[in-house]
Amino acid sequence: MEENTHKFPTETIDLPSKGLIYPEDNPLSSGQIEMKYMTAKEEDILSNQSYINNGTVLDKLLKALIVTKVNYSDIIVGDKNAIMIAARILGYGKDYEFDYKGEKVSVDLSTLENREFDESSITRGENEFSYTLPNSGTLITYKLLTHKDEMAIDAELRGLKKINKNASPDVSTRMKHMILSVNGDDEKKTIREFVDTYFLASDARSFRKHVQAIQPDVNLETQVELNDGVEDVTLPIGVTFFWPDATV
Repeated sequence: MEENTHKFPTETIDLPSKGLIYPEDNPLSSGQIEMKYMTAKEEDILSNQSYINNGTVLDKLLKALIVTKVNYSDIIVGDKNAIMIAARILGYGKDYEFDYKGEKVSVDLSTLENREFDESSITRGENEFSYTLPNSGTLITYKLLTHKDEMAIDAELRGLKKINKNASPDVSTRMKHMILSVNGDDEKKTIREFVDTYFLASDARSFRKHVQAIQPDVNLETQVELNDGVEDVTLPIGVTFFWPDATV
């Protein structure tokens, strides 16, 4: 990471992936990213109703705060979560208060740690993995989703729901974008047909557990103190994450 030569204060953030996923010529391969502190200018982004309505407000905010010259579309989802948490700390401090089950609770965001993952499964600079499904024996290759992939998935889901408002193909659509080949066949038609017709539910569950084990991310599991004891919660991340009086 280069020395800060900017006139505004910045912090260096460690990415959960340690940069292992990205090609060597990608600045993200350093495993770190430089971010600036949030100002009133960035708060204007958070309150922009147009950005809120079209679902781009958080991405607009993060792009404004990232100082390192990166292609935002390249960032994998787990690294993006870390950047979002860092943005919240740099904007409003480490203490995140919100209402939970009718009680005011607080989480120290600086205590959240990057999740351990199996680094041996990663070939440095490559976002491609393989997994043999335990029941069918099918060999699939797949990638970890990036911001670009998430945008493509969201667009596809919006289109599908325009055709059928009751449809909820979220899981299968994500699978189709993750999987790169099926038994060596990388045709899109083959992948879609496999997910829709041959991907057994038991194999799909095993695949999701496998991905969770190797996917770099922030551990969002934490505890909050309630009047009747301590309870485990998964920290919600969304637009309200950046406002002091959030309710979940």
